[in-house]
Amino acid sequence: MPRITPIDPYRLIKILSKVGFKPIRQKGSHIILMNEHRTRVVVPVHPGKKLKPSLIRVIMKEVGLFKEKYFELLEKDC
Repeated sequence: MPRITPIDPYRLIKILSKVGFKPIRQKGSHIILMNEHRTRVVVPVHPGKKLKPSLIRVIMKEVGLFKEKYFELLEKDC
């Protein structure tokens, strides 16, 4: 299994939208997404910065996204 590498925050938002999360609002440099079960996740969007693998893992755990599904969606996004 490949390692999780830093990615652009908008790419992660695109992946999360494929599993049912939709942006509901933005406060400063943080975009809040929510799914139909009202699960919220916050993705920081700082200009010119990528999300670190540790933060990506935390977000994946919050939304219940497994590594296999993450890499599958990441590959389809390319």
